[in-house]
Amino acid sequence: MPVLEREPSKDLGGGDGLPKLPLPALKDTLDIYLKCMKHLLTDEQFNKTQNTVKQFGAPGGVGELLQSKLVERRESKANWVYDYWLNDMYLNNRLALPVNSSPAMVFPQQQFRAPIDSLRFAAHLISGVLEYKTLLDAHALPTDYARGQLAGTPLCMEQYYRLFTSYRLPGSERDTLVAQESSVMPEPEHIIVACKNQFFVLDVVINFRRLNERDLLTQLDKIVKMADSEDERLPPIGLLTSDGRTEWAESRSVLMRESTNRDSLDMIERCLCLVCLDDGSGPDLNDTTRAMLMLHGGGGAKNGGNRWYDKPMQFVVGAGGCCGVVCEHSAFEGIVLVQCTEYLLKYMIGSPSKLVRAASVSELPAPRRLRWKCTPEIHKLLASSADKLQRLVRNLDMNVHKFYDYGKEFIKKQKMSPDAYIQVALQLTYYRCHGRVVSTYESASIRRFQEGRVDNIRSATPEALAFLKAMTDGKLSTSDAEKMELLQGAITAQTKYTILAITGMGIDNHLLGLREIAHELNMEKPEICKDEAYRISNQFILSTSQVPTTVEMFCCYGPVVPNGYGACYNPQSDHIIFCLSSFRESSQTCSTEFVKCLVQGLLDMRDLCNNYNSSSSLTEQRQGQTLETHTQTETNWQSKTQQRPADLSKNQQSLPQVLVKTPDQTKVEAQTQTSTQGEPQVLKNGSKS
Repeated sequence: MPVLEREPSKDLGGGDGLPKLPLPALKDTLDIYLKCMKHLLTDEQFNKTQNTVKQFGAPGGVGELLQSKLVERRESKANWVYDYWLNDMYLNNRLALPVNSSPAMVFPQQQFRAPIDSLRFAAHLISGVLEYKTLLDAHALPTDYARGQLAGTPLCMEQYYRLFTSYRLPGSERDTLVAQESSVMPEPEHIIVACKNQFFVLDVVINFRRLNERDLLTQLDKIVKMADSEDERLPPIGLLTSDGRTEWAESRSVLMRESTNRDSLDMIERCLCLVCLDDGSGPDLNDTTRAMLMLHGGGGAKNGGNRWYDKPMQFVVGAGGCCGVVCEHSAFEGIVLVQCTEYLLKYMIGSPSKLVRAASVSELPAPRRLRWKCTPEIHKLLASSADKLQRLVRNLDMNVHKFYDYGKEFIKKQKMSPDAYIQVALQLTYYRCHGRVVSTYESASIRRFQEGRVDNIRSATPEALAFLKAMTDGKLSTSDAEKMELLQGAITAQTKYTILAITGMGIDNHLLGLREIAHELNMEKPEICKDEAYRISNQFILSTSQVPTTVEMFCCYGPVVPNGYGACYNPQSDHIIFCLSSFRESSQTCSTEFVKCLVQGLLDMRDLCNNYNSSSSLTEQRQGQTLETHTQTETNWQSKTQQRPADLSKNQQSLPQVLVKTPDQTKVEAQTQTSTQGEPQVLKNGSKS
């Protein structure tokens, strides 16, 4: 069981009363799989796949046996795919957490005039965390309800209860997600503060009293002074957590030989969260630089060692105003991270800090520095980890672009789902950059079900490809009306697959379940999973995710395959924030070029909509005028013809650029929005959405 000490979902305040995740029919999944893959394969590959799938799904065949076993599993478990999915997505993944797995939320740039200001911000933030934790402990967090597609359905809340009570324990072959919900262990009442690569225990409850902001500031001020002491400084042990998971597991076992190190590890692993007080990173940081600093800390020479990547929540407060949160992703999805961070930022805005200065004298016991006993072997491991992190830093090609030409309001006026529209735009971008379509991942929330996490929306649809070809073939023969019809077809296909995925009928979790149940039964891996098409289908070169926010901030993450892109987007009313990432070591990718093609694609799609709307309006107007002329007397008709040229030109100038909707249309359109799904997500082969 990958999660230790998990209590029933009822006690975790989320799964009780929700339906179980359905199990799709085998034939449905196999049919959709072939449809999803046909246009991504050569004819030869597809013919082979078609035969393999037919054999797998034949009456009395392997597929039917495995399906029957999954039916039994569904009966006995709250969620039949959860453990398989968690291992496959995260815990079996051996790649380093920074960039490859852990997403970051980047806060607005803060203006700290003096060093004490950043500590005030940190104290205020910690106070918000404690307030939020109180809500969680009292199970007073209101239930989330689905937005967008099939809006109004209650969602499983279980993920929230892992925000501050879990950590990811590295293993030599598989990690373990440890959840501290045991009645034996006391609730953690401390956070860990990282400062200058040193770790300090900050007790937030002393003598049964929760520390207020003034006390927290006093303690943070003490920590900074302690961290400045050169004599006491210890090696940057946090760097070890940035390494590959197998390497970190080995390093951790070396550390564990010393009791001092065991005690320090225990304090970190049981803490509520980390607060990383980073050194300044230079003036006037742009969005792209701040995103990179959040994801990897700038490497060992900067703040890369001022982290502990196994903890779900690491709040970063940079002396230069670069702030945000880095999260270990196996415990929860992006929407949970958004809800928590929005609460914190709104708390900080809504309850202005009452701090004037830190107390000069305090009876509070001094925070405690965590000690490490470092052998030559550990120093060698640290050097190796630092080197690998530096390579990761150099390799990340990040581009944060705020697209201001229009936002989701314009898209809604086209009676289209903003999420589906942006997904089609991303397909158009990749097609223009690379001349083909590739397996694409978009995370779809399945929190409508007990212990629900995500499935995949396969955005590279045949309908999208038809639209892409029409937009790029250079022929003038395809009219705007035809292109618009193809765009609407692509949007409809995307929307249909979205509904399929969020209602638990997507194919990815099902195919994973069939593969894993075969492994559990000690059967040979099914032929369908050994097929080239299966490898191609799971290599998510385009890894995408909608992470909308109501507060000024944005989410970012790295690509999930060496030759891929990470594309996180945040649609706002009048603009869209895109966080594009790729790896410099790949000769096939370039984030700057991708963003250029993306901007051009979005403008082309807007122009297509506007041109189509204008011509439609003009046609309607002419039809209206023709009808009108038949109802006028001849005299009236003659007087009208004298005015007509001027009237027509005036009408042409004031033609609406977008279709205006009635309230009823708006209601219909709201049902075509994607649900609370844009969560960045790590997949097999280190893939993530």
